[in-house]
Amino acid sequence: MTTTATTPGGSRARAAIAARTLRTDRWWFAPLVTGVGLAAWVTYATVRVFMHQWFFVDDYHYLTPFYSPCLTDVCGDAALFGTPLPSFFLIPEAAFSLPFLLLFRLTCYYYRKAYYRSFWLSPPACAVPDGHKRYSGETRFPLIFQNAHRYAFYAAVIISLINTWDAAIAQATGLGLGNVILWVNVIMLWAYTLSCHSCRHIAGGRLKHFSQHPVRYRFWTFVSKLNTRHMQLAWITLGTLALTDFYIMGLAAEWYSDLRFIN
Repeated sequence: MTTTATTPGGSRARAAIAARTLRTDRWWFAPLVTGVGLAAWVTYATVRVFMHQWFFVDDYHYLTPFYSPCLTDVCGDAALFGTPLPSFFLIPEAAFSLPFLLLFRLTCYYYRKAYYRSFWLSPPACAVPDGHKRYSGETRFPLIFQNAHRYAFYAAVIISLINTWDAAIAQATGLGLGNVILWVNVIMLWAYTLSCHSCRHIAGGRLKHFSQHPVRYRFWTFVSKLNTRHMQLAWITLGTLALTDFYIMGLAAEWYSDLRFIN
């Protein structure tokens, strides 16, 4: 039920609506699914990162991206960059890369929308009131770190290069299903990284005359096309990362054997 107030001048003011929202569809379903999906992936990734086992298949040099680059003294042949870190249950093998990957994902424009809506209810959906009375913007702690996204992008590029190197080294042992999974994951990671809004701005955001920079214009055009699929790529890479890790974990634990095409 609504009531309409009247101003002293006789004109009608905005209707006073008691209901939280006039939307009658299942507006809560999308943030619920997003929240469950993100929570499930974070739970799986956290458990795997701190398991400290079943991350490397020596015969085919398969290294899960969750442990790359592997930097502790339990890495064995997977340590391509040395072992500067001690083996400790609170120190993940990829301790130097994981914080940057986490920062890159957390500050991603799509992920901001996803977890703002699903976890903070800010707002949970269009035409639904914010779950918080006050919002200080992204100028104060902790949300001020959202401005670091452009810098986290460079770190993500370096880590993508390392994952590409891992896949290339594994390719030298032959061709198996694990190689296919590793390459699919690498390609998807590159697509997600390059589709980032920061990458698009770096490619052509400051150019005044595209005609004077044809190479950068073509790259900007390519990145812009990827950018339209940024949300889908964000979810696809969560899936490929989990699939790659689970497949390598199963091989390392000897749950099954790798399907080999060329050995």
